[in-house]
Amino acid sequence: MTPAVPRRVVLITGASSGFGSTFARRFAKQGADLVLVARRRDRLETLARDLAAAFGTTTTVMATDLSQPGAAQALVDDLGERGITVDALVNSAGFGTAGPFAEEDLGRITDEIQVNVMALTQLSLLLLPQLTASPAGLLLNVSSTAAYQPLPNIAVYAATKAFVTALTEAIWQESRGTSLQVLALAPGPTQTEFFAAAGSERFKVGQMLTVDQVVDAAFVALGRRSSPPSLVVGSRNRATAMFARLAPARLALLVSARLTA
Repeated sequence: MTPAVPRRVVLITGASSGFGSTFARRFAKQGADLVLVARRRDRLETLARDLAAAFGTTTTVMATDLSQPGAAQALVDDLGERGITVDALVNSAGFGTAGPFAEEDLGRITDEIQVNVMALTQLSLLLLPQLTASPAGLLLNVSSTAAYQPLPNIAVYAATKAFVTALTEAIWQESRGTSLQVLALAPGPTQTEFFAAAGSERFKVGQMLTVDQVVDAAFVALGRRSSPPSLVVGSRNRATAMFARLAPARLALLVSARLTA
C-alpha cells in the first residue's frame, strides 16, 4: 500500500481578517492544512470550522499577540511541542498608524514596529530551516506600495514596509538554487480593516483593490516558473512605485506629502 503523502502545512499570521483569512481559504482549497495565528481566537475558530466543513482542512489555532516581545519564539516553541513542521509561512499580520510623526503615540508605534518588523523577521528566521527543507517551501511577506518612498503622515508604517521589502528581496536572492519560493507582496490601498485601524479614511472604496484581486495576483506570481522577488499589485500602483524610485527625492516627498495630507 502506498503511504499517504503528507499535506502541506501553511502558517498564516494575521489570519483573522483581510489578506490572512483570504490566504487561508485559498491554501485550504488547494488541500493544505493550516496554522492560523492572530489575537482574536473567536474569529480564528470560526474560520477553522468553516474550512473544515468546506475542504476537510486540519487547522491549528494559535491565539497570539505578536506585538509582545518574545511572541515569535514562543510560537515556534509551541509548534515544536505539538510536533508541527511548517512548509510555508505567510507573514500577513501588520497594522499602520497615521498622523504627523511628532504626534505619534510611542506605545502604539512600538507595537507597530514589533508586529510589522520584529515578529516578521523573527518568524522568517526561526522557520527558515523548515521552509528550506520542504519541497513545497514558501516564504510570503505582505509588504505595501508604501515601501517604495518615505510617506509623511504615515512615516512609521512606510518605514516598516520598506524594511519588509528589502529583507524579503535579499532572502529571495540568498535562496536562489533552492526549492524555496520567496515573495514580498506589495498591494496598494485595499478593502481591508487597515484604514479604520490606522485612524484614516483617506481612501474611498472605489479607489481600492479588493483582497481577492491581491491574493489572485500573488498566486499567479507564485505559479510562474521563476517567481519575482517582489510584486506590486495593480498597474496604477506599479506606476506610482516606479515614479517614487526614479523621481528626485524632493519631488517624490512633495507629491507623497500631498497624497497623505
